[in-house]
Amino acid sequence: MQNRISSFPPIIDSQSEILILGSIPGGKSLEKQQYYAHPQNKFWRIIFELMNEEFTEDYFQRIETIKKYHIALWDVIDSCERKGSLDSEIRNEEANQIAGLLEEYPDIKAIFCNGGKSYKNLIKLLGKNSSLPIFLLPSTSPAYTIPFEKKLEGWKKILEFLK
Repeated sequence: MQNRISSFPPIIDSQSEILILGSIPGGKSLEKQQYYAHPQNKFWRIIFELMNEEFTEDYFQRIETIKKYHIALWDVIDSCERKGSLDSEIRNEEANQIAGLLEEYPDIKAIFCNGGKSYKNLIKLLGKNSSLPIFLLPSTSPAYTIPFEKKLEGWKKILEFLK
């Protein structure tokens, strides 16, 4: 029997203009109750590099930094069963209310999916005719083993949507 796990509440406010969606938190993130908490996950390094900010391990400062740049964070999956942390092990998933979130925060102008699982699930949820542009970015997960520079290059797309 696999454990049922749940995602975190969204990090979003009325200033948010871009939404970054993961699939669902991995084991380390669930343990720490923080987005992208696995030390090998490159999410925070990429964000800080793109924003030209000094990298920090402090989670509160990380959240303040994304808010400063009008970036919102959430996951496509609300809850699921999963053995380990791999997206390929996800079973019996329930979706987050992405459409409802977008209605509540009308200033969101683009959605960026951190990896293939969140992208596939989002397209299933919103359909190909979403009124917002949806971009698939290289997963920041250590399970996706392309070099950091390649991941960073893919993530530069978000800069086009930031002030």
